[in-house]
Amino acid sequence: MSTLRKILVDKDNSCKSVWFMRQAGRYLPEFVEIRSENQNFIDLCLNSELSSKITLQPIKRFNLDSAIIFSDILMVPYALGQDVKFVKDQGPELSGFNIEKFFDNNEKEFSQKLNPVYKAIEITRKSLDRDKSLIAFIGAPWTLLVYMLNIKKNKTEMDFNKLNKKDIDINKILNKLIKFLCVHVNNQISAGADVIQIFDSWAGMIPHNNIKDYCFIPNTKIVNFCKREKIPNICFPKGIKEKYEDFNEMVKPNGINIDYDIDPLWAKNKLRGTTIQGGLDPKKLLKTEEEMLEGATKYIKAFKDIPYVFNLGHGLLPETDPDRVKKLIEFYRNY
Repeated sequence: MSTLRKILVDKDNSCKSVWFMRQAGRYLPEFVEIRSENQNFIDLCLNSELSSKITLQPIKRFNLDSAIIFSDILMVPYALGQDVKFVKDQGPELSGFNIEKFFDNNEKEFSQKLNPVYKAIEITRKSLDRDKSLIAFIGAPWTLLVYMLNIKKNKTEMDFNKLNKKDIDINKILNKLIKFLCVHVNNQISAGADVIQIFDSWAGMIPHNNIKDYCFIPNTKIVNFCKREKIPNICFPKGIKEKYEDFNEMVKPNGINIDYDIDPLWAKNKLRGTTIQGGLDPKKLLKTEEEMLEGATKYIKAFKDIPYVFNLGHGLLPETDPDRVKKLIEFYRNY
């Protein structure tokens, strides 16, 4: 059993693990080389051989405990019929949401469109040591809706009026989306992944009165599916602050990734019955080495006697020096 899976399933606090979100990405020169020759990001995610190669790049460089498949949360909207493109310095843009087209999707065609992703997982699993976890992932329903319905004005504002249109039944859309997300989870596990991470990147933007309906309940449905299928899972409801406690009590994931706004001692006391992952601000890797290691020490000390996976409170930044990542890993393992 892989290290990460053992921690999540057995809650073994003597079994430590380290990996990073966005560990296969733009901070690595070997990735930049591939990316420069493959301008269409969706096509790159659908290139099984290259996707696997990119996934393994940080494993070869740093010998991390887990690989996370190179893909994107927006592969699901793509497979459900929306055009997805990534605009430099602006982020993803999706074509208009057609509700009739959305509900006309079927599981077979959905899975066929994403088959190259599953093939990449198969290839990667064969190349990866058995003691290393292969992590697959999905975007949580709310976060995907933010993109699918284009309700994000900027990084701090949402246009919630778009959710109140007469022709938009949010609950019906969420339930349909959950169905396809569970299909995607199951397909990734069948292909060889052994852990699923659920990214709710925009959970922190949900109004207080809607947090249960848009965040807690949808994540609970997916986690319950994972538990029925015996799939280890990690939730990352970024930005919900003290609501992390309510989330954990209701959703009950195997693991929960904290962001860098959460105090680790608070998390240790409040987030019971789960494995805690992450927390370190990725910007710490851009500071002096002393500041970076001081930040890491805070998390290592806080979680030294409970099940914990060393990671970040968000993804590695493109300007990160790979040598800093190496030093951080060595520091954690030698602590």
